[in-house]
Amino acid sequence: MLLTTPPILQFKSLSLATPFLHGATAPTPHLFKPGTSSASGAPPSAAGLPVIKAMRSLQGRVVCATNDKTVAVEVVRLAPHPKYKRRVRMKKKYQAHDPLNQFQVGDIVQLEKGRPISKTKTFWAVPVAPRAGPKEAAAPPQELGIPLESES
Repeated sequence: MLLTTPPILQFKSLSLATPFLHGATAPTPHLFKPGTSSASGAPPSAAGLPVIKAMRSLQGRVVCATNDKTVAVEVVRLAPHPKYKRRVRMKKKYQAHDPLNQFQVGDIVQLEKGRPISKTKTFWAVPVAPRAGPKEAAAPPQELGIPLESES
């Protein structure tokens, strides 16, 4: 059984589907590199992909408002316990910018992520519309105008 071409030459004519097989690398011009400048100065946006907004906004309660233009906001979330798998409350305090000093202790605020203002402040405090309180219990009916048997 004699082959006309060596087997290795048969495979050299094949092209790989991806350049990343067998350690080969290909240049990626579509990725943004900080050292190089592009025409717009920013990375190109991925068309059609949704923007991930994780950790862009949080909601919490003001626990300290003594500092000037700063409030401490406590955010409560439910997370599973690592061992017992029960959901437990996890609390974390964030420093938020309050330029008008409008928030008092106990206010509910929305935290919006922004550029860093200081070492610990990267959120802006935004007021939230107050929640609807419990509905008033219906008042007992007043006199119906009908005499009772005990009164006659």
